[in-house]
Order: sequence, then structure tokens, then C-alpha cells
Amino acid sequence: MIRARRMLMIGSAGRDSGKTQFACSVIRKSCADHNVIGVKVTTIQERGGRCPRGGESCGVCAALDGNFCLTEEAKQGQSRLGRTSGRPSLGTVPVLGGTVPVLTVSAKDTDRLLDAGAAKVYWLRVLKDRLEEGARALLDALDPNALIVCESNSLRTVVEPDLFLMFRHADARTFKASARAVREHADRVATFNGASFDLDLDDLSVANGQWALRHAAAAIVLAGGSSTRMGRDKAMLPLQGRPLIEHVVSGLQRHFKEVIISANDPKEYAFLGERVVGDETPGRGPLMGIVSTLEASTYDVNFVVACDIPHIDFHFVRKMLRKSRHYDGVVPRTRAGNLEPLCAVYRKSGLLAMRAALTAGKRRIVAAFDDCRITHIELANGEWLKNINTMGEYKELLAKEMAATKRGE
Repeated sequence: MIRARRMLMIGSAGRDSGKTQFACSVIRKSCADHNVIGVKVTTIQERGGRCPRGGESCGVCAALDGNFCLTEEAKQGQSRLGRTSGRPSLGTVPVLGGTVPVLTVSAKDTDRLLDAGAAKVYWLRVLKDRLEEGARALLDALDPNALIVCESNSLRTVVEPDLFLMFRHADARTFKASARAVREHADRVATFNGASFDLDLDDLSVANGQWALRHAAAAIVLAGGSSTRMGRDKAMLPLQGRPLIEHVVSGLQRHFKEVIISANDPKEYAFLGERVVGDETPGRGPLMGIVSTLEASTYDVNFVVACDIPHIDFHFVRKMLRKSRHYDGVVPRTRAGNLEPLCAVYRKSGLLAMRAALTAGKRRIVAAFDDCRITHIELANGEWLKNINTMGEYKELLAKEMAATKRGE
């Protein structure tokens, strides 16, 4: 799978889904502060096949010479290269590793994307069995510092963007084949009623050069530990002039509709501006903290994380959220086989088993796993997940932060 940072991919369940309308809204919102490039993808089942975009009269895809063709589109009558006429006119612009033709053709969706503020619009026509080859050529051609808004279902089979949103019309009863193939990868399936969407554009943002979506889920920050090895409350350790827990919470606020602090001293964490939930019965370990906050949460799906992980890998968290649809919990597992149950996603459906474990005198969440539908997800790189338990580890974190600042990161 090709990782495409800075890309928002928008798919469609079928006709009249509103995907281009939403893409235009995103571009209008983002183009004032960012260079935004629009991308459209046409997947051709077989060489010489009919183009689903142009129909019988276009003939551009039927005449595809090669495995793929990448063109930079221009509005009718405004081509920078080539001539303007009633037929497609091709010029070329240089890109990394070669050239990309500029295609002048009457294209309603292209005009809409450019009018919305896209700096450029590319059209990738590619044979289905050559999607990866076409995707690599596309990414090579794009400005690495630009935000990408890409309309496609099929590209999601070979590319992993920052976010993948899929849209469907409110009256649609089925998903077309290309949508069914990638539906499980969608971070959100949103509905369009012909006039508006059930996805709030304000829930979509760009943070640190990556697209972020505020999910209809809660994030629970565990801050009730004793910090015995540290000798002081590690949640309040300063990092870049702010308490460690504030870094954690501010990151979570961009990705979750609700953030809850699991702690027994609400006054200490009032400065965070989020709800603080204490243990129903104090002194019974992290399992009690998780149960108490799950009960208090507004949402069924909840991401649990410790208070001393300032650089959460939200791309990995989104994978857990997607996988949680059919389970009571999704728990990371390292290559060595170790579980990370305090950086995991849990649903309220697991509460019965968790309370049974508490009744049995258990203190750790893993005690409930045998009676829950738990699945695991491989944690290939867990460097970001390292806890800060000792003063030596804290000093190591400070040194890394200082080095990153010097590098301009």
C-alpha cells in the first residue's frame, strides 16, 4: 500500500452522491491557507474499454495508449499549452521523471474544482490492473507540499491517504462495486440529501500538514495513575512551555467530538476545559478508570490513551477506529507479541465483561478480554507509544524535542 500524506480521498457509493460538491467545499475552505490540488481518477477495466466519464462520444479512454495516462486539465478556452478547439488539445508540462500533458477539454467537474480554488486539477486514466503504477506516477507529479483532494474509490485499493471519506445519496439502497470493494477502509460514510451533508465541514481540518477528521467518538485520557517511578505527577511535566497532558488533549480535540479526563482531582485538570470523570470506586486500578469513563462517555466508540504520550500517531488511531466496527475492542500488538491495552479502542458493548472482571477483584483491563470480542492490530513502529515513567525518560523526551526544533520539525 502506498502512503499518500496530505491527501484527502473522496469516494462515492453511486450516483448523485455529492462527492464533487463536497470536494469543492473543502477546496474553498482550504485554499486561502494552502496550495490545493484536485485529482480525478478514471479506472478502465480493460484496454480499449469504454470510459465511464466520457461515455461513447469522448473516446479518450478507448484510445488510451499504455497502462495509464496522467493529464493536467484546464478550463475550456484557458489552456496554457496546446490549442483550444472543439477536440481535446494536448500540450505538456514538466514533472518529476518526465512530462504530463495539459488536456484542454470541456469538463464540468474540472471547472468546478478550479473555480473552487484548486491550483491545478489532474486526471488519471488507468487500467484497473495497473493502478499502483498509475498512482506512483501521479504522486511523483504532485507538489509534495500541496494538499491533495482526490476523487476516487478504486485508488484506495493501492493508496492509503490521510483520510478516506465516502458519500452516498440519502435515497441510495446499494453501493456500486467499486465502493463495496473499499467501504471497510472509509473513515466515514456520509450521506447527501441533495442539498446538504450529514458531515459537518468544520469537523474537517488540516493539522501539521495532514488532514484530520473529528470523529463521532470520545477520547479518554488516563491521568489517575500515581506516577510512583517519576516521583511527581507526570501529566503536569512541562514540555515546550505546556503541561504534557495539554499536548495530548489538544491533539485529541482535533480528532474526537468528545475528550474526557479520567482522574480523581477535577480541579487539577480544570484548565484543560474538558470533563473530568473520577473513578466510581477509587483505588481499584486502571480498569476502574476505564469503566467509569466508558459509562460517562456520550459515544459508543472510545479511544483510551495514557496522559504521557504527546505525539499520538493518529493515522494508526484511525485504523483502530475503522477496525472497531465489529468488535468490543481493538488493541495494538507489537511484533514481539506484547499488547498495549492502555492505548486502544473500546466500545460500550464490552462494559458487562469489564464490570464482571472488577467484581472478581481484577484491576487490569486485560482481565476482561476473554469475555469480549477483542481483535488486535499490528504496531509496526511503536516509538511514539513509549510512556514517560522515569525522570531519565522525561529528559530523553526533552532532548528529542530540542533536536526536532533545531531541525525545524
